[in-house]
Parts: sequence; structure tokens; C-alpha cells
Amino acid sequence: MSLSIDLRGRVALITGATGQLGRVMARTLAGCGADLALHFHSSRAKADDLKAEIETLGARACAVQADVADFASVLAMRDAITAAIGAPDIVVACAVSQVHPWSTVLEEDLADYEDQFRSCVMHNVHLAKAFIPAMAARGRGRYIGINTECAMQCAPTQSAYAAAKRGMDGVLRVLAREVGRHQITVNQVAPGWTISERDRAQGTEHNAGYEASVPLARRGTDQEIAHVVAFLASDLASFITGAYVPVCGGNVMPAI
Repeated sequence: MSLSIDLRGRVALITGATGQLGRVMARTLAGCGADLALHFHSSRAKADDLKAEIETLGARACAVQADVADFASVLAMRDAITAAIGAPDIVVACAVSQVHPWSTVLEEDLADYEDQFRSCVMHNVHLAKAFIPAMAARGRGRYIGINTECAMQCAPTQSAYAAAKRGMDGVLRVLAREVGRHQITVNQVAPGWTISERDRAQGTEHNAGYEASVPLARRGTDQEIAHVVAFLASDLASFITGAYVPVCGGNVMPAI
């Protein structure tokens, strides 16, 4: 028996699609046959370029602007996507606000906590409220949140980011229990410090200190993250829900 990831006939929304990880996820899902809704916040030119690239792969695509921290903006994005290419079967929550310079709890600006909460927690609440109802009506769906190994590490100076991602984890685990009866799966992918196109351009793929802590002794790649997203988006993962899947070479290992 051979296995393949077939997303033909599916519509996938990726928030933060113009980012370092988002664009690789978009290409990967399109390569599996999905049509793509490409969310962007301010990078319209990058979104238009990515849309054109996705269309060369034979997929339909639309680029849609929204502020994922604002519910009205997310609802407008939903309506625009539905009108352009149909209601998404797959939602990948990848957008995140610019990470502030990390500092200790005692020194971190209070606004940083609020910003990360809106970006990680309310972002996912807004997407769920906007897109899950149509999935439930169809009796199937895939929701994939992009988390981080930092949520488990809780290292010094990571408090605003780690707290927001841990809050996101709580929302999505509860959501998995609430919508499972509709055959909607809700999972999270948690990358480690991932090699991206920016790293390749700058020659910064390697960091000896970090790699020494990773059991596989290297950093992962953006494509390796995208592969796991594609798997969770597919029917191959139809009985997996509520999972937090580290893709970090073993740098963090959830306990049982």
C-alpha cells in the first residue's frame, strides 16, 4: 500500500502566509493539490507574488489582508475568501506579531504581554469563531495552530512569548474536545529554531550552541515543518486531534 498526501478539492487558509514558515507551508499544501487563501497583514506585494507562484502550481489562490487580533477584520477576511475560492476546509494559524526583544519578567514591558496575547490567543479564538462553523456544517475540517518549542522550555526572558503560546495551547486543546464530534481535528505543530530562507540567504543556518542541545544535533528546516502541517491537514491524520507535535529534533519531549 502506498501513501500520498492528497488535498485536492480542499481550500486551505494560512495566516501569516508571507512569513518565513508560512510561504513554505503554502507551497507545500498547493503541491498537495489544495487551493490557498493567503493571509497577510501588511506585506501585500509579497502576498501577491506568492499568489502568482501558487497559481503556477495549478492551484487557485487569493491574497487577503486582515488584522488577526481584530475579530471584525477576521470576519471580513472570511467573507472575502469564501467569495473568492470557497470556505476553507483547512485553517493554519501561523501569523504572529513581531517578537519583542526578550527581557526578564521584572523588566518586560507590560504592553508586550498584551500584544503577544492578542497575537497568539485571540488570533486563534477569532479564527475558530469565524471558520469552524462552516467546517461543522460540512462534517469535517482541519485546524492547525503553529506553536513553538518555547512553550515547553519556559526559558529565562521568554515569558511574554511563552505565556501567550501556552495560552494558545489551552484554547486549542479545549477546542479539540468541543468540535471533535463534527470530525474536525485540532492540532498544533511546535517548531524548534528553524532554518528559513532568510538563514540561507544570510549564511546563518548553523548555531553550535543550540545544535549541541538537540538530540538530532542540527536545526530543522522550514520544509520539515511544512511536511508535518501537510500530514495533519490530510486524511492520513484523520484520527489525531488535541496533539502538540514538536518538530525540533527532540529538543523538547512532551511527557505522558
